[in-house]
Amino acid sequence: MNNDISGAVKSRLEAGQSILIVSHVRPDGDAIGSLLGLGLALQNAGKHVQMVLADGVSSSFRHLEGADQIKTGFEPGFDTFITVDCADYKRTGRIFSDLRLPDINIDHHITNEKFGELNLIEGEEVATSAILTRHLPSWGYPITTPMAAALLTGIITDTLGFRTSNVTPEAMRQVATLMESGVDMPELYMRGLVRRSYAAARYWARGLSSLERKDGIVYGTLNLEDRKGVGYSGSDDADLINVISAIDGFKVAMIFVEQPKDHVKISWRALEPGVDVSAVAVRFGGGGHAAAAGADVAGSLDDVKKAVIKSTKEMLSL
Repeated sequence: MNNDISGAVKSRLEAGQSILIVSHVRPDGDAIGSLLGLGLALQNAGKHVQMVLADGVSSSFRHLEGADQIKTGFEPGFDTFITVDCADYKRTGRIFSDLRLPDINIDHHITNEKFGELNLIEGEEVATSAILTRHLPSWGYPITTPMAAALLTGIITDTLGFRTSNVTPEAMRQVATLMESGVDMPELYMRGLVRRSYAAARYWARGLSSLERKDGIVYGTLNLEDRKGVGYSGSDDADLINVISAIDGFKVAMIFVEQPKDHVKISWRALEPGVDVSAVAVRFGGGGHAAAAGADVAGSLDDVKKAVIKSTKEMLSL
């Protein structure tokens, strides 16, 4: 079936001349990497491309070539609309709420709602960037060095530096192919996963000091005062979940990040093979894949934490 869909996507890309590509709010490395990888490929083919993220690009990924082209708004008049790395159309952000549904939806989350006209969903892939690494050459778009840097960033960050349980030999072969284009993988690894600003490091300290554990779960909390107190400008966890997921002896790692107007962002990471955290994320209107998932839940920080921890414990007991 996916061969048929891949062929249909190829045809649609060939026909499109003015293309809008978007991904989800609070974009991670795979959202940015897949957006840039596809966007640069289409630009190289002579097409007019708008690359748009409602929340823009964080400082951790602005070194990628083409990142300066990513805008926070779009211009009308495009003939092809594409989403990448987005399991739920609402997560693209409010600025897209009045648009028609996408022509093409490319994603690796098993919880994808298949909201596009063409849905290329490959849940076995470690990242949406990995899907594009495999398909772009067969669609007629050679992978250049800037494209490879973006796609490799997506794979590195979504696998937490090749640490997630869904990493396969095929994924590593894709990494090798991208490295052969001349990209500096150690540098991309450092920028995507290791280097952080002074404010982000202080933000981590707040989160780490909040760590708690319960019935196989280790979790941290970041509230609005923490963000304000250290001067961190983002609304995310500064990838603290990647640090928490390195703690030994647990089945699931989580972080709760308080948002304005009684909302809480939750990130889950599975720390053992066989644990599917997307199953619990779906219960709270979120999604993801077995190794990593997230949700944005309405409610007070205390109430959301109690409900999510209870549900996660239930999932682990099944």
